[in-house]
Amino acid sequence: MSTKDAITNKLREAFAPESLDVTDESHLHEGHAGHRPDGETHFRVYIVSPAFEGKSRIERHRMINATLAGELAGSVHALAISAQAPGEAGS
Repeated sequence: MSTKDAITNKLREAFAPESLDVTDESHLHEGHAGHRPDGETHFRVYIVSPAFEGKSRIERHRMINATLAGELAGSVHALAISAQAPGEAGS
């Protein structure tokens, strides 16, 4: 299973999102710290879930980071997060 698939599956299981997009942006970081030739080091996550209602941006990021702790301690060097509750999307 790819790292992208693992991230997607864990976020779906943990947050039952209304919307989820996980993008591997490793190719944009060639020559930067943490980049590997085989990629799967830098990701961007857009997620909309009721689990984030009433939570601050920092709380949302902490929830996601805790869910992906194994990946962040291993192969993932960087994770950009946009986490919103329903009704906040696009704002």
